[in-house]
Amino acid sequence: QVQLVESGGGSVQAGGSLRLSCAASGYTRSISCMGWARQAPGKEREILAAIWTGSNSTYYRDPVKGRFTISQDNAKNTVYLQMDSLAPEDTAMYYCAADVRTCYSDYGRYDYWGQGTQVTVSS
Repeated sequence: QVQLVESGGGSVQAGGSLRLSCAASGYTRSISCMGWARQAPGKEREILAAIWTGSNSTYYRDPVKGRFTISQDNAKNTVYLQMDSLAPEDTAMYYCAADVRTCYSDYGRYDYWGQGTQVTVSS
């Protein structure tokens, strides 16, 4: 089993930045991919970014390309999401996800999820 704990959410004005952290514990050696997803009220959860833990290769969904950066610190079993140029439409609950096989753009295929951290961007 793997446990994921997110931190770093909060409120920021449009144009600002936040950095989210996701600390993994448990059987972390089994993880092949870690990702970040978000879900706004009334909308479906979507994977924003993902990183293959072995190769450091990354995936980004189009709306966040060039604004969000995913990175990892393997020594700390932690993944980060640096979010820049935030806009009100980025307001959502942000979740960390992990999978033992590979990275997916479909949120439904991930094995493990954190509880989420709220990000609110005001105009």
